[in-house]
Amino acid sequence: MAEKIRSNLFRQSREITIILPRRVAATTWLTLLAFLLVPGLASSQINAGEPLRPEWCRQLPRPQYKNLERVNVTDDWFEVYRVRPDVFAIYEPHQFEEVISYLILGSRRALLFDTGLGVGRISYVTAKLTSLPVTVLNSHTHFDHIGGNAEFSEVMGEDTSFTRASIKGQSNIYSRDALAAERICGTLAAGVRADSYAIRPWHISHWVQDGERIDLGGRQLEIIFTPGHTPDSLCLLDRKHGLLFTGDTFYPGPIYLFTPETDFAAYARSASRLAHLAPSLKLLLPGHNVPVAEPVYLTRLLEAVRKVQAGLVNSTVIEGRREYRFQDFSLLLAVK
Repeated sequence: MAEKIRSNLFRQSREITIILPRRVAATTWLTLLAFLLVPGLASSQINAGEPLRPEWCRQLPRPQYKNLERVNVTDDWFEVYRVRPDVFAIYEPHQFEEVISYLILGSRRALLFDTGLGVGRISYVTAKLTSLPVTVLNSHTHFDHIGGNAEFSEVMGEDTSFTRASIKGQSNIYSRDALAAERICGTLAAGVRADSYAIRPWHISHWVQDGERIDLGGRQLEIIFTPGHTPDSLCLLDRKHGLLFTGDTFYPGPIYLFTPETDFAAYARSASRLAHLAPSLKLLLPGHNVPVAEPVYLTRLLEAVRKVQAGLVNSTVIEGRREYRFQDFSLLLAVK
């Protein structure tokens, strides 16, 4: 599940902050926000399903993408960027979550780390990027990272009760408003209807273990269990190239740590584990917003978590969430 909240009318300005729950925001709130962002907009226009142009949408693309190589895959939903040799970020800029999945190539096979929302056909994109057989591994099984799982026959996962429940697919409270007009930039992918959006069931072909290594041929990836955000959260480490694919355990932006499946104590332990890796890393590849971040953020994340645990940092409570802000990211917890 995407870990971000838009600030200053859905963007990250430091001056004014408006915090909205991503999937449980009231329809009336979204309608009011649409009027604020688009003066004179009639309610009939909102209800007609026409994509709006809220502030978060108008200010895309994010500046970090200017420094990345765009790969032309001719797709109306995804954008693809080459982050490193044989590492592609598959970005969904047309939806509020700005989900990023990663295709990692070896000489014998490829691994797709997450499959996005399932709005566009991500398997079509991977087929344009490689002829190698593709295996899927999810950073965790929130709906916005597993939407394309059903398109693949080889899907690996961590054996938890949360994962087994997610395999069944369908929609849930968090995905219900994912394709609301206010959360779409432009139009939906061809053939997709917002009122029938749901995650299709899929199957697990292999249950992974903590520390397990995946050999793609000339490239080894190591699985690191990082529970907390969800029970089945994990990161993917490419030691040779100094790359850590962090999923939703870290990315620049507000990180959601308030859902029923979140365990903040476990998250703190995972943050500590990742911080120890920081000196050996060259790049973090997060699951939302931007595909590049400096490894020093893992140290900052651990410091932030410890300050929250010790009660050494103030928070802001809005819409039933408690936000602790730090440099370029924040931690969003439930109000107890």
